[in-house]
Amino acid sequence: REGKFQLAHGGTLFLDEIGDMPLALQAKLLRVLEEQQVEPLGSNQVQQVDVRVIAATSRDIGAMLTDGTFRSDLYYRLNVLEIRVPPLRERLQDLGILCEALLEDIALGGELHAELTSDALAVLERYHWPGNIRELRNTLEQALTMNEGEGALSAHEIHAVLPVSRAAGSTAATGSTSVRPLAETVADAEQAAIESALRATDGNRSRAARLLGISRSVLYEKLSRLS
Repeated sequence: REGKFQLAHGGTLFLDEIGDMPLALQAKLLRVLEEQQVEPLGSNQVQQVDVRVIAATSRDIGAMLTDGTFRSDLYYRLNVLEIRVPPLRERLQDLGILCEALLEDIALGGELHAELTSDALAVLERYHWPGNIRELRNTLEQALTMNEGEGALSAHEIHAVLPVSRAAGSTAATGSTSVRPLAETVADAEQAAIESALRATDGNRSRAARLLGISRSVLYEKLSRLS
């Protein structure tokens, strides 16, 4: 039976969650990367392999290097080109497109209606998403199951499946000074930024989207909610 490196010979091997790899296995991986050779289990024959390795992790590798749970020599051998994937909370401008793709995938082949109201999307945008895309998919799947195909997912249905402590809060007051919910403040700032970008580009939405650092489809989506 061929191992993963043998199967990936001449191609690419993706190692997900490499931060969870035991130290003993890390040493074996380092040896393969350094020598470009493997010895299949149960065999005395060493085989040459030519494999490009892509490794991913959600762990804090820097902290693991400090406490000795991840080998520094393996880290520097792997870290030739680092690509940081920002957490969902740092790219909420993509939330509408991500939800659309996830709902389409969840409902594929089924009879469920997969769509979000603008209010439901606003609720999702106010959430912190500690579980990133996996949590977003789980949230949509739960809401869609509860909805049972009865129209687009509403803000109420999204609220029902989000942890209350992390969902959008209510209006608060400190002393005599009224404090607006953060979501309202952010929404107003976003609207002002969009209007400013449109003025600066004489209404050209493609150029305005580039100025704002978002895709044109995201800008159209935000404009539809503002209208």
